[in-house]
Amino acid sequence: MTAAHPVTPATPVLDRISTPADLKGLSDADLVQLAGELRRETISVVSQTGGHLGSSLGVVELTVAIHAVFSTPRDKLIWDVGHQCYPHKILTGRRDRMLTLRQAGGLSGFTKRAESEFDPFGAAHSSTSISAALGFAVGRDLGMPVGDTIAVIGDGAITAGMAYEAMNHAGHLKTRLFVILNDNDMSIAPPVGALQRYLNDIAIKDGQPTPLTEDGIAAQMPGPLRDSARRARQIVTGLPGGGTLFEQFGFDYIGPIDGHDMPTLLATLRAAHTRASGPVLIHCVTVKGKGYAPAEGADDKYHGVAKFDLATGQQVKVKANAPSYTEVFGRSLTEEAARDPRVVAITAAMPGGTGLDIMAKRFPARVFDVGIAEQHGVTFAAGLAASGMRPFCAIYSSFLQRGYDQIVHDVALQNLPVRFAIDRAGLVGQDGATHAGAFDISFLANLPNFTVMAAGDEADLCDMIATAVAHDAGPIAFRYPRGEGRGVELPERGTPLPIGRGRILRHGADIAFLSFGAHLGEVLAAADLLAAEGIHVTVADARFAKPLDTALIADLVARHPTLITVEQGSTGGFGALVLHHLAATDQIQRLRAIRTLTLPDTFIDQASPAQMYAWAGLSAADLCATARELRAKMTQDREGGRSVR
Repeated sequence: MTAAHPVTPATPVLDRISTPADLKGLSDADLVQLAGELRRETISVVSQTGGHLGSSLGVVELTVAIHAVFSTPRDKLIWDVGHQCYPHKILTGRRDRMLTLRQAGGLSGFTKRAESEFDPFGAAHSSTSISAALGFAVGRDLGMPVGDTIAVIGDGAITAGMAYEAMNHAGHLKTRLFVILNDNDMSIAPPVGALQRYLNDIAIKDGQPTPLTEDGIAAQMPGPLRDSARRARQIVTGLPGGGTLFEQFGFDYIGPIDGHDMPTLLATLRAAHTRASGPVLIHCVTVKGKGYAPAEGADDKYHGVAKFDLATGQQVKVKANAPSYTEVFGRSLTEEAARDPRVVAITAAMPGGTGLDIMAKRFPARVFDVGIAEQHGVTFAAGLAASGMRPFCAIYSSFLQRGYDQIVHDVALQNLPVRFAIDRAGLVGQDGATHAGAFDISFLANLPNFTVMAAGDEADLCDMIATAVAHDAGPIAFRYPRGEGRGVELPERGTPLPIGRGRILRHGADIAFLSFGAHLGEVLAAADLLAAEGIHVTVADARFAKPLDTALIADLVARHPTLITVEQGSTGGFGALVLHHLAATDQIQRLRAIRTLTLPDTFIDQASPAQMYAWAGLSAADLCATARELRAKMTQDREGGRSVR
């Protein structure tokens, strides 16, 4: 009996890929193999780094097929939001850096122009891809060195109004453009609304995806796929020549197709690439978390995960020392809603992220998920307030920016008592600059009629929720950070605060710190360090940026030669309001020195929040250094008879 020769394993296809150009020489069978290897690599990477896993697994085949058919970076591939871009990064020359994902000095968790020529447009906020792709396409038509443009947008993101503004414009211009709808019936939370029901209706017939395509492009497709497309059109529209919503916008519509069937994907993309003359929408049905059982079986499909065990999918949990601010908000608001039937809540596709899922379980008829539609959510809340309800509009700081015109015109101008619960205020860590809550103090506290608060700790947050419930005189906002609280004792129920009143937590004669918001813990830590050096400081918590506690400020100025304001926000915020007040009342002349410590005038990339605040010059050590510097200058100036500012 002759011994069998050992089989030498073939070189993994992924090891032969340096750039997407290397996909051009691969057979379709090789591309199928590549997709499998890419999925395994993505799972392995995220198990070690954490990040957005489910969305990336859902587009593995689609990523391979797009790069195989189109020619990036001349062809511009734009990923909406960017949660799904990890396989794209692996194929575009960043494979050796994937273990730095979302870490200080490493790769961004989203697409980023400064990172790679294969990322032609930055992302992280939703529903921008079609507008950007159309801009590239028109630039091409006007002579710029741009090839085709491809926007990949999810079924959650395409519910936002901006996507339809872009499609309406693209249909009018009739320029060549490819929009790929990644329809997995699951964004961060399950998408909501009539449009989602429409997508489900056209995507599923008898439980199976059915191909539907426009006749001109269908001519280039394999016979069975072409024939079933004609049958599917009749099923969906009721007429052989009937049209879909997207066709009414002027798009050629292809789909729905199975986004994990590589032969179908390749045939469809090749046919569209060959024949398209105007805008085309290709509807792909995918499975979020595809190919990794723990993700497919999870409620959130492993949208955002910590590091995890590959074999079991068990995530590494860091034991919390205190409840998160988000949890405190969700539970406190639910209790307020139990006492007051006028309390309602609005979220823009983030019920879990904002803590409103807690209230929704108890009062489902009083929690409204409007989808990715912050503008509508703000004005919807304004209408609720005008009707006599007490609406809480819970939106992350960075996403609230999307509804700013509505905040100004529909809320502030009409002095309507909408309550804004602003989560993720300040720097947020691994999501980086795109999700930083840096600007809400500036853009809210400068609006007439607004009351603006910031919680110094989680007990303070409970009081601010109670304050907001009782405040019917106009719009009111309170901000709080991501992550766990300081570990202070929580009240059984929040107590409404006197509007525009702060508090003093420590007394000292040398320097006064006036803190606004969640950096209070860092200010107290700095006070401890300075006390050990014999420098005794007062620590005051402003609580309100608008209206300012002018009596508190006057007391601090009267009793201290130096005032330092501290906030987790940009320039032009709380410190600027304090300076304006001091200058307007001539109190600034009484100070020998004043400093306003804010986030710097730059965008800060991803790292741990502690590292990001250190980069911003706002760590406890930095606060101490500022205090020492001012004290030393005062000593020198006293000796020289000069004033310092």
